[in-house]
Amino acid sequence: MKKFDFTISGNKYNVHLKDIEDNIAKIDVNGTLYVVEIQQEVKKSVKTPKIVRPEVQRQSGEGFISKNDVSGVSKVLSPLPGTIFKILVKEGDVVNKGDALLIMEAMKMENNVLAEKDGTVNKILVSIGGAVLQNDVLMELV
Repeated sequence: MKKFDFTISGNKYNVHLKDIEDNIAKIDVNGTLYVVEIQQEVKKSVKTPKIVRPEVQRQSGEGFISKNDVSGVSKVLSPLPGTIFKILVKEGDVVNKGDALLIMEAMKMENNVLAEKDGTVNKILVSIGGAVLQNDVLMELV
């Protein structure tokens, strides 16, 4: 924080004020760390708030094909927000579990979206260059 040079009885001291919290100060005197209590009224300073972010909870089925109704249509959902970079299949193509369906760019990385089950591509609901949010429907398989 702050640096001071003191001369006491002919001895030189290099003092570095590291931190002050309430009436407790951490100081470094010539390389030795001390924790000292301040005996006078301390002016309260505005501190920068510490940001505490909650742990990210994965939603069930996030980024995977899920069967939404009894008609046999499965929807391929976007695993994260991004931009469609390349579509690797077309409507009517037969795909197997694990086949790459499309490539999307997210967080400056290319990510493959894979089929979670065997099926036929029924509808492609996105186009190259289109922006998608997490859990947007990308295509439907039957």
